Parts: sequence; structure tokens; C-alpha cells
Amino acid sequence: MAIIGSLIKGAIELKGALSSEPNHVEAQQKVLAELLKTASDTDFGKKYLFEFILLSDDVQKNFAQEVPFFDYHQLYEQWWHKVVDGKDNVTWPGSPDYFALSSGTTGKKSKRIPVTNQMIEAIRQAGIKQVEALSNFDLPSEFFEKEIMMLGSSTDLEEKDGHLEGEISGISASNIPFWFEGYYKPGKEIAQIDNWDHRIQRIAEKAKNWDIGALSGIPSWMELMLQKVIDYHHVDTIHDIWPNLQVYTSGGVAFAPYEKSFNKLLAHPISVIDTYLASEGFIAYQERPETDAMKLITNNGIYFEFVPFQPEYINQDGSLKQDAPSITIADVETEQDYVLLLSTVSGAWRYIIGDTIEFTDVERAEIRITGRTKFFLNVVGSQLSVNKMNAALREIEEKYSTEIPEFTLAATKINDEFYHHWYLGTDAQTDNKTLAKALDESLKNANKNYKVARSKALKGVKVTKVPVELFAEWSGSQKKKGGQVKMERVMSEEKFAQWEAFVLDHVSN
Repeated sequence: MAIIGSLIKGAIELKGALSSEPNHVEAQQKVLAELLKTASDTDFGKKYLFEFILLSDDVQKNFAQEVPFFDYHQLYEQWWHKVVDGKDNVTWPGSPDYFALSSGTTGKKSKRIPVTNQMIEAIRQAGIKQVEALSNFDLPSEFFEKEIMMLGSSTDLEEKDGHLEGEISGISASNIPFWFEGYYKPGKEIAQIDNWDHRIQRIAEKAKNWDIGALSGIPSWMELMLQKVIDYHHVDTIHDIWPNLQVYTSGGVAFAPYEKSFNKLLAHPISVIDTYLASEGFIAYQERPETDAMKLITNNGIYFEFVPFQPEYINQDGSLKQDAPSITIADVETEQDYVLLLSTVSGAWRYIIGDTIEFTDVERAEIRITGRTKFFLNVVGSQLSVNKMNAALREIEEKYSTEIPEFTLAATKINDEFYHHWYLGTDAQTDNKTLAKALDESLKNANKNYKVARSKALKGVKVTKVPVELFAEWSGSQKKKGGQVKMERVMSEEKFAQWEAFVLDHVSN
């Protein structure tokens, strides 16, 4: 009944009106103090003198001075391997009930990231904040009665040594409150299917039974699911199956590369709302429709620091140099890429999540994800970040009226000369040489460092077009199909050789 939707919408709007905007600087100071106090008696807290840091005149400054940066491998080798082995009170009190498995975009071996009950609660609270923000998007009351398709990883978590393991989207979905189960699709039975292709087949078979109003998931996998449903029912668009679909919440990757191909699956535009849920926590969500930027959640169990993303602070493997300067949210600026650091209620400390972000509005603490530290291509000084790559490809799409939702590249050496070799997932009719020239010109016009590199050691650009579906098949071959998986945009020489062999094998067959 529409009246129920009106009541739900009214309650959300009332709660939003009563909620005050936090002072982000003060909120972050409070979060850090709570983290340090809670973890002061852990092995990590004793090692780095948390009690003394809390007594200092400038807690944030002393925290940054006493505690080094950690990427996953450093934190695992020094600390988290003890947590995985069952030891208590290592980097956070007690031991976690869950580990989020994340192979990310760089390799087959899964990371095991602790997920505490406090983090589960923080993710739940962040989800509530995002639902409250829906009142800003001028959605009709009927929308709040529709079902939500959450396309994540399997909720069939693996039990191991007294804890449960799975991707963060599966862990989150397995902890949805009972009152939400009636809205949640594909439902527990289908969500537990581990094989992604089998799960998508079951979704396609059941699709007509559901009244979906919103979608949530990674764009690349969401597109494949929607196409499967459309093909299975022999219809033109997903609105032929789900006519009340009005919202899509994307997550963790830029939506812009997928916008044109995604919209082709729709009968009419829908609201696209960005979110930033990582294995390490729920970091940000889009609060208002005037922008696609996301609001950092500054009062919910995560303390943020920011390192200016400049070549002199980054090691060749994408890790941070320990002498790189970090700043707090009080000192950030717009038009500057930052490496994002997290300290969390799951016992991550000054943790390099691997993403780079920029602030679009400092007062509102609104950000965009601009790329990955490991996807920063700086061979021979080209200084290309993922956001610059994406921007160039959007120009190519417009110039040649095509779609390029997927790509990867590497710096390759031919006869002692460096080239950037791009593989573009597209069915564009334009030939490879024309695309390479246009891409090269776009990057030179937008990036002075790239332009200098092209006049010196970087000799040229190569482009190879391949079918878009090859990128999903590649992820599947890496045992990383579906869920939170994101395609690696910049590959190492070794990984690129594997990719080229994979492409050759599949294209020739």
C-alpha cells in the first residue's frame, strides 16, 4: 500500500531533519581518541604507547609520529597473522568473528582482513545513514515499498578455526536485520550459491517474481547480471522486467566508465548513487543528488589520514615511503589527490587501503575516488593516475560515439623503447591506430607530465581492442569472479604477459 511507503519516507525525512551535521574535525579527533583508548591494552597498543599518546597535547600529531604506515602485507606479517592463528588482543581487543577475504586487483592469494562486531555495527550504521540520505533524492513514496537487489558475493561463509570467512559484501548481507529480509533480493537461498554463474542463472529465472526498486553492487558485475536477465526473458530492457526500478547504488569504483553501456540496458534514466564500502569498512556515501561526490563518514569508527599523492612519496610497488607526510581532515584541500589511510575498530592502524581520493568539498567532507596507488603509471615520468585515464577514455567515447567500459594497460618495452599498451574493451568500429592517436593526444593535452614523457623516453601508444566480456572471463580465470572484484587497470610486466596470453588464447578460439 502506498500509505506504508509514505510513512517510511516521512520517518526517514524526519530523522534526517533531526540529525545534525557533525563537525568533521572534532568528530575525527573523538574517533581517534576512542580507538586509542579501546586498543591501549592490546599488543599493538602497548608496542606503540597508546596510553602515552592519549596524554599528549596533540594526540593526532603524536599518533602520526609514533605509528608507521602499514600496507596489508606489512600489517599481516607483523601482526595480523597472529589474529588469523587465533591469538587474542593483538591489534584490537578480543578476536574477530569474521575475516573479509579480499584478493583485490593484484594477485590470486586472498587477503584476510579482520572484521569485528564493532565493524559490523559501524557498517550497519553507515547503511542507515545512506538510507536516510535517500530522502534528498526526491523519490516517490512507492519506492520505499519496493525490493532491493543486492548483488554481492556469496553469503555462504566458510567456517575456519572458530571464525567465518567471505567477502565483505557476503558478510554484510549475512548480517542483515530480520525486518529487512522481506525487501532483500535475491534472498538467502540464492545468495548462498557460491558459483557466480549459477547464482546469476537463478536470479534470471526468478526475476519476474520480484518488484525491484533498487540495485546495489559493482557496476561491471551488475551489467552482466542485468544483461543475463534481459536475455533470459527475451526483452529489450531491464524495465520490461522491473518497471519500478528507480535507483542504483554503485560501490567502490567510478561509475563513469560504465555509464553509457549501463544506460543502454534501461528504458529510462534512474538515480545513480555512489557508495564506498571496502573490506576495511564503510567509508563514504553519496548524500545529495547535486553531486556524484561521496561524504566521508567521520563519526563512525574510522579515523582518516591523507598523504599527498606525489611520486616522491610512492615506492615503485605502490606502497608509501615511511617519511611521506600525512595530514588530517583539518588540513586537506581540493584539487589534490591523496593516498587514503585508515585506522579502524577492526584493528587496522594507519592502513594504506590502496585507493587515492580527492576532496570536492572540504566543509562537507565530500570526496571522489580517483584511482589506486598500484595503478599509478609513472614509467619514464608519465605520471598517469586512473582518473586521468578514465577522463581520456570518456573523450574517446564522445569523439567516436562508442562505449569503453573496461580497459587495462602496461608500460612495455620494444627494442629498448617504452610504449604504453592499452587493451580496450569495446566494439568500436574505429581502428586501433586511430584510437591510439586520439588517446595519446587527449593525454598530452590534459597532463603536462605525460606530454613531457612523450617528448623523451615514452615513444608511443599502442591500442588493442578486445570484446568487453574478456575482462570478466579474465577475472574468473583468476578465481575472482563477481562480488567486490575490480579489474586491474595497470598491470606489471609479468601480469601483462599472462593477460596477453589469455587474450590470444580466447580470441584465437
